[in-house]
Amino acid sequence: MTGISLALVLLSGLAHASWNLLLKHSSNQEVFVWWLQIAQVILFAPLAMILLLNGGIESRGWWFILGTSFIHILYFLLLSRTYIHANFSLAYPLARGTGPALVPFLGVGLLDENITLLAMLGIITIVSGIFTAYWWGQIFEIFRNPLKFLKDPGTRFALLTGVTIACYSVWDKVGISHVNPLLYNYLLSLGTGIGLAPYIFWKHSIPTTRKELSLNRLPISGAAILTFFAYSAVLSALQFSNVSYVSPAREVGIVFSVLLGVIVLKERVNTGRVAGSVIIASGVFLIALG
Repeated sequence: MTGISLALVLLSGLAHASWNLLLKHSSNQEVFVWWLQIAQVILFAPLAMILLLNGGIESRGWWFILGTSFIHILYFLLLSRTYIHANFSLAYPLARGTGPALVPFLGVGLLDENITLLAMLGIITIVSGIFTAYWWGQIFEIFRNPLKFLKDPGTRFALLTGVTIACYSVWDKVGISHVNPLLYNYLLSLGTGIGLAPYIFWKHSIPTTRKELSLNRLPISGAAILTFFAYSAVLSALQFSNVSYVSPAREVGIVFSVLLGVIVLKERVNTGRVAGSVIIASGVFLIALG
């Protein structure tokens, strides 16, 4: 993994953890996330216009934009269903861990990427760290009766969510070879915002949607800027390194989220979160060396 890719991934992880901190204080998380998509479209419209006028988009690029918008909409809907049916502490690591675990197989199988032994060890370490951070104290219970765990609808939705993470990671790796990463990210936000609008208004009603904006206009704007920067940094990193390396390394955001929780929110973290964070950081270090 190149030095510039590592720097971009680390900055992305910090930005991702920061906007999730703002999300945590929202009154309605689904509506908040939808509004930040719309805010990105508004705030970065001048940048998108400049990029369109100067470079444009080749015809194949539009197909990748449509595809990634569809996958991200599916990701959002599956994630919502996951949290309806499953406890966050169980579902989150399954969703976030499945994606990085699948990406190397897709990267090698579809994109002919080469993964060093050290980097593969780093990927396995990161995935292990995710489950350690969130399943601490429950891991023996889960493995004692895995069939019961797998029969739970929340588990199935979490696994499908992880599959969509792997799919959009690999899809976007190819997509940015046809579209400027910043413009790609902007049009992704536009497509996702438009595609999710019917679901948001159907589930939450227009008054509820307006209320979230009136209560959190500034946090939504801040989260929009952080989100745009976070994924733009990831897309830029994909220009220099394998998606098999970048996707797992993105989970360094979990480490930053624990640090922000302790420093900003004064939260008390359990042994699992600390151990998991150390393991994830070690995995990122191994990928960097690989």
